[in-house]
Amino acid sequence: MMSPTVRRRRLSTELRKQRVQAGMTLTDVAGVLEWSPAKLGHIETGIRKWPSVMEVSALLKLYGVTGGRREAILTLARESRLHPWWTEYEDVLSSAYVGNESGAVTIETYSGSLIPDLLQAPEYTAALGRVRGHVPSAVERMVTASLKRQEVFERGTLERYHALVEEDALHRLDADPEMRSAQLHRLIELASDCEQVDIRILPAAVGLHAGAVATFTILGFDQGEPSLAFVDAPHGGSIVESEESVDGCQQVWRRLSEVASSPEDTITTLRRMALLG
Repeated sequence: MMSPTVRRRRLSTELRKQRVQAGMTLTDVAGVLEWSPAKLGHIETGIRKWPSVMEVSALLKLYGVTGGRREAILTLARESRLHPWWTEYEDVLSSAYVGNESGAVTIETYSGSLIPDLLQAPEYTAALGRVRGHVPSAVERMVTASLKRQEVFERGTLERYHALVEEDALHRLDADPEMRSAQLHRLIELASDCEQVDIRILPAAVGLHAGAVATFTILGFDQGEPSLAFVDAPHGGSIVESEESVDGCQQVWRRLSEVASSPEDTITTLRRMALLG
């Protein structure tokens, strides 16, 4: 099922498209409906996250949209107003990002010195929460939210998940043998048993590389929806939507993929590390 976050973005795009096809400007529509142009602009860009069904209906009537198309857009409006599970965990995750992640059909991620979120064992997520200074209750919520995010591998909607994991991120596990064992086995399980999962190690011998500046994730969607990128930062990342910026992330991704180990060699390395542990 398409996530409400993706539905809201698609609704905004559809309403903008219908206005343009009707030959009306933001000012034209605002004048007829006695709205401010800013309000309509916010609906069309997604800043106003939950336009009411009544507001959407008024726009469609003005644009002359009828029949099945009207009903499809109104259904999109109703379903975009649903409050999914991740809105209850906004203290420990980025709701905007997870909403898009949940609706993606392809994910390509590079997390630098950390294990990527969707590959983390609960022990690793908990340790990361403690390092970030979270109280025990928040750490527990982090683990719960992480496990719920990982259900994406079981829903059948995610067609491809590719992760580049720094060799250094694996060596950092050595400080905690229990966490190390759990995390290595989790990586081996996903890489071996989930056909949509592709994990590749970036060897330390590569040295400085194109991803050294920032970590990022590229999300791909179906039905012609443009891809997004999420660029991480110490105090919260940002979603990147411009075609030029997303293309820049994709170029870096391709360059990193060229120097990463193959999926087969990665599994061999992970199994060897697990045996040595």
